[in-house]
Amino acid sequence: MICYNEQEKIFHLKTCRTSYIMGVYENTLLHLYWGDALETGCETFAQMLQARGRSFCATDMPDGLSTDTLPMEFPTFGSADLRTPALHVRYADGSRITRLTYDSYRILDGKPALERLPATYAEAGDDVQTLEITLCDTYSGLRVVLSYGVFHTMDAITRSVRVENGGSDSVTLLNVMSACLDFQQLGMEMLHLPGAWARERFPERVPVMRGKMTVDSLRGASSALHNPFAALLEPDTTERHGRVWGMNLVYSGNFTAGAEAEPYGCTRAFIGIHPFDFTWNLAPGESFQSPEAVLVFSANGIGGMSRIFHRLYRTRLCRGAFRDSERYALINNWEATYFNFNSDKIAHIAEKAASVGLDLMVLDDGWFGHRDNDHSSLGDWYVYKKKLPEGLDGLAEKVNNMGMRFGLWFEPEMISEDSDLYRAHPDWCLHVAGRPRTPSRNQLILDLSRKDVCDYIIETISGVLKSAPIAYVKWDMNRNMSEVGSALLPAEQQGEVYHRYMLGLYRCLEAITSAFPQVLFESCSGGGGRFDPGMLYYMPQTWTSDDTDAVERLMIQYGTSICYPYSSMGCHVSAVPNHQVGRVTPIRMRGHVAMPGQLGYELDLNKLTDDEIEEVKQQVKEYKQLGELFHQGDLYRLKNPDEGPVTVLLFVSPDQCKAAFCLYVTKAMANAPHLRIRLDGLDATAQYRDTATGEIYSGSVLMHVGLPCICDADYKSEIRVFEKL
Repeated sequence: MICYNEQEKIFHLKTCRTSYIMGVYENTLLHLYWGDALETGCETFAQMLQARGRSFCATDMPDGLSTDTLPMEFPTFGSADLRTPALHVRYADGSRITRLTYDSYRILDGKPALERLPATYAEAGDDVQTLEITLCDTYSGLRVVLSYGVFHTMDAITRSVRVENGGSDSVTLLNVMSACLDFQQLGMEMLHLPGAWARERFPERVPVMRGKMTVDSLRGASSALHNPFAALLEPDTTERHGRVWGMNLVYSGNFTAGAEAEPYGCTRAFIGIHPFDFTWNLAPGESFQSPEAVLVFSANGIGGMSRIFHRLYRTRLCRGAFRDSERYALINNWEATYFNFNSDKIAHIAEKAASVGLDLMVLDDGWFGHRDNDHSSLGDWYVYKKKLPEGLDGLAEKVNNMGMRFGLWFEPEMISEDSDLYRAHPDWCLHVAGRPRTPSRNQLILDLSRKDVCDYIIETISGVLKSAPIAYVKWDMNRNMSEVGSALLPAEQQGEVYHRYMLGLYRCLEAITSAFPQVLFESCSGGGGRFDPGMLYYMPQTWTSDDTDAVERLMIQYGTSICYPYSSMGCHVSAVPNHQVGRVTPIRMRGHVAMPGQLGYELDLNKLTDDEIEEVKQQVKEYKQLGELFHQGDLYRLKNPDEGPVTVLLFVSPDQCKAAFCLYVTKAMANAPHLRIRLDGLDATAQYRDTATGEIYSGSVLMHVGLPCICDADYKSEIRVFEKL
């Protein structure tokens, strides 16, 4: 619900449990409140804001106040507000001063799509409205349209910005944040998700210091080092209790997110495209659309925030035939064979996979060009006949005859120097004339800012998908950007390459996924190096990490679940000793860790013992029984892996009729103390039956007394299912 108080000039955006309030003060748009829901219609500026003058602050307001001391909704560079700006523009005369004043507003039912960018969406019948507020710089003619999508039932608000050049001269955008928020409080903490390859998204929580702190990526991808997510919390906030404000950017390229604590009691948070090495030339009459930021407030701790993100992303970010349907339990040959395979070896693996009930055989890297290692052939998307003499269609037919579907790995954004494509088009990669071209993993990156390159990707990948019955695609991207330049753009537009690349990538993804709606697409970037909402808009699941060790995955999947649902996580069981860390864990635990995500196996099942094969059969059967609960239910993190040797997850169906209790013990303790795990999210007045033992529990006992946990073995795991009577 969106309300406007004409007398007070206050906008009130209200969801089921939250309020977001702005007001126009002396023609300047101020941020007044975001938090627990307030009643509408009774707000006044006097109640919401204490405006005071400050010594040594420039007075740019009619009553002697300074914008440097006020909570701004969309601050700009060049006026009296000397904090981090949300907008920075260079004009034709070289000046860089922008002063935005309030112009107008409009309220729309539903939620318009963003031009050329992924975003959350509304469906017919949804309780969703959009507020557009237009601000103007009267001197230059620049117009800024702030867009707020209000998902009333889901308790989420989205923000984006459209900059329009209404003047007579071209301007250059230097910084456009998607959201900027001024909190009238200090002493907050920031939660973010740093990491690296094979240890992505390890949560870190730090006090917001006086000054500015940021997390970001300048790698041309959202990256494994930092996720485009940050949350501000009050110091006493826990998993279950306390107030938390989360921001997530629907974007897959360079980003920045951070917080700035200033001297007068405000903390400014911001998120958007990274301004470093970013420029955008805007001719008269043109506009620039920022990516969307998703904003979530919860008074029920970090877990409450996570569940809001999960529901929104599952149902109003992911799209297509696989959004609501259960997906495939699969086998992937990568860690089983690496590049050393042929058609018979793949068929042998598939035959065993079919016998345990798996749905899909995925052929990974090495099927194209003349690729026997990672030195060649990226860009040459035709079948390597030495390995697959019968072609993809012949191998797919074999797999289909076993009762399984067939899937395929691609890395469409890359090019090898040893490839027919590079020999024909050496200027198609990102490069700067006269500078070295630095390979990583023996590959360069195609310049997706170019239309001809995007056309080639769309045409060639579509051709392969038409050539055989392919039901699944793993879309990989195994390096970050260096020597970022485009042969086609003029000098004054080279600062646009990073963003133009993302627009080109999104164009390719939109074209290919729309043309092949029956194909399940999974994104990947050296593991989880591009796990972001932008990719989830096109592909409903992402390969979470190249680290498939069960113990490591507990932490990686926990961090990922801070913002992203388990339905979006590709989670595989791999061989032991684990290829990344050398650890040996039982196949039971490996399966139980992978099962809440999108289950797969990354090994040669023919090398398992008979007992292990029986365990795999049971896992696949159990996964198919519980998949809907894992992927559509609410997640409660009852005990997190950074708290000790016990991790506990609980998945509860939306109607509270079914719950899955997932327990993992990584380290045994001698003479261990009593430990009880209290459940959450159940119906306290109902009775629940343990489906394995038949024992009956009241919901109140499960929630307030809990279940005992005995840490008597390393790598112990169990999944217990409770059904309401």
